[in-house]
Amino acid sequence: MSHSEMAAVEDTVFHSGERAVQQRAGVLEKMAARSQVIRSFMPDQHREFFQQLPFLIVGSIDRQQQPWASIVIGAPGFVTSPDPEHLAIHAQVLPADPLQLNLVDNATLGLLGIEPHTRRRNRMNGRVEKLSAAGWTVIVDQSFGNCPKYIQARRPGFIENANAAAPAVHRARQLDAAMQALIAAADTFFIATAYLGASAGESTTVSGIADRQQGVDVSHRGGKPGFVRIDDARTLTVPDFVGNFFFNTLGNLVEHPRAGLLFIDFISGDLLYLAVTAELIWDGAEVAAFKGAERLLRFHVEQAIRVEASLPLRWSEAEMSPALAPMGSW
Repeated sequence: MSHSEMAAVEDTVFHSGERAVQQRAGVLEKMAARSQVIRSFMPDQHREFFQQLPFLIVGSIDRQQQPWASIVIGAPGFVTSPDPEHLAIHAQVLPADPLQLNLVDNATLGLLGIEPHTRRRNRMNGRVEKLSAAGWTVIVDQSFGNCPKYIQARRPGFIENANAAAPAVHRARQLDAAMQALIAAADTFFIATAYLGASAGESTTVSGIADRQQGVDVSHRGGKPGFVRIDDARTLTVPDFVGNFFFNTLGNLVEHPRAGLLFIDFISGDLLYLAVTAELIWDGAEVAAFKGAERLLRFHVEQAIRVEASLPLRWSEAEMSPALAPMGSW
């Protein structure tokens, strides 16, 4: 490593996995210079944004170190920010959502606030500081914005008399026909990943930085309908498009190759939670065959949970992201 690269490492907020992917992409020094965009507090614009949302995407991790992606909902205002270091979420976890078991004192969480119809999104990663019957409060570790790329513009609205009865829950170790149909039609999913801490091989200076970044992250992925390829009942392949070069998701997967995926049926309100192991396909014919893909993600399904009509939101017809126009499809 050059002197300039070493200086970049010592000044960065990015952990070893993120730096490894940044180096592979040739942006290590560039991203070290942008570390200041990841804050330990929320700017007022982000605080106000979270407070106007009717849903929030949450990443968590279970006792087996498996990440999960979830969604919580409420009337706008169900998320509040009493100060720049905290978000308070006044919500109940949906039936059969893995977050029910993962939401404990001091749990690390990744939060994604996303407003599809305006294509705005902001992220906040932190830990549970207070937990009560009414909800929970998260203290900030990292706060940063995301660009609007690949978000399909659709507006959510609540439906009346939702969740009048306990929803049907389907659990499996592989994807059944209904799960495959939901995935095949999807133009969006959410992915939770985790970084568990510095490895023994990292230097003291870098380890100190990396340990502060231990936790969970959750992100958005969008593409043309069918961009998630179903290879078989236990395997999915997804293109990874050019992004902000933070490589939070990919960097986490380099260090801890497990992820939680959340698919939403925007018409029926069905939710599909997947626990997967992940591998990165960096290059080769398969990557070249998908126009616009920088690399591929391959997911191997370990657990699947589909909850029928779980989400009391229905969505307007989607306007596809213009950033997807030059991208390919399977």
